[in-house]
Amino acid sequence: MLLRVLCGYLFDQMKRIALATSAAYPSLTDDDRTLIPALRALDIEAEPAIWSESARDWSVYDCVVLRSCWDYHLRLREFLQWLTALAAIGVPILNPPPLLRWNSDKVYLRDLEKRGISVIPTVWPDSQFCLATAMRELEWQQAVVKPRVSATAYKTSLVSLNDIAEAQHALADLQASSGVLVQKFMPEIRSEGEWSLVFFAGEFSHGVIKTPKAGDFRVQHDYGGLETPLVPPDDVVQDAKQVVQAIDTTPLYARVDGVITQGSFQLMELELIEPALFLKSSLGAADRFAAAIAVAF
Repeated sequence: MLLRVLCGYLFDQMKRIALATSAAYPSLTDDDRTLIPALRALDIEAEPAIWSESARDWSVYDCVVLRSCWDYHLRLREFLQWLTALAAIGVPILNPPPLLRWNSDKVYLRDLEKRGISVIPTVWPDSQFCLATAMRELEWQQAVVKPRVSATAYKTSLVSLNDIAEAQHALADLQASSGVLVQKFMPEIRSEGEWSLVFFAGEFSHGVIKTPKAGDFRVQHDYGGLETPLVPPDDVVQDAKQVVQAIDTTPLYARVDGVITQGSFQLMELELIEPALFLKSSLGAADRFAAAIAVAF
């Protein structure tokens, strides 16, 4: 009896956090599940929690850490309302809601560019935008058209001048919904790969190189892309760290995606909401993330 009481007391003293996920991953991804034992070793009890589950009592948690909320871009208004509701009942959210809202629209790239970050060539179409004219004037052989609100290459397409008519229609559809951006296609994606550099509490943790399958341009695992753990050059780490330091608030976690072109690192995307963090790819990565969580709330 005494042992049960003692165990109950100790459990009550442990911090309890929710690792927010989506309905498609109710038990988290294999990668994110490595966080649970790492947090338990720090006396933090963590459990998966589906962000869109209306019946859940979020007030029981000391903190919510976003992980595989991989449907947020399809339900953005609902997702942002959920963040507001959590904040209203005093539940800390990591990363914090203002940062998440800023990062939910890829127009944040324009903000970072104004702060001196090197971003791959990007155009923000207005209502009169002609894709063919823009590509010819910019001398782009290929371009990537993507929604301003998206994840996992959702509605993202690679276009060239010989298939421009179809791409213009797709672009118009995106303009009418979440908005659209057009980026120069970087051939280094296929020849060298795309870097993903992971940071915890502003400090570099580990990196991977992502490469698309033959004939594709998308590096995501969903489309046959491969991730290879690799130690990035020091200058690439410093360039990526400058991206993180350009943010108003130091994030708990961040993934900086970019390519090396003509000897310099150029940002493709900064992921602050629900990026895969490749915790299993680097020894101690889950422990480093857990340690950052432990001091964040």
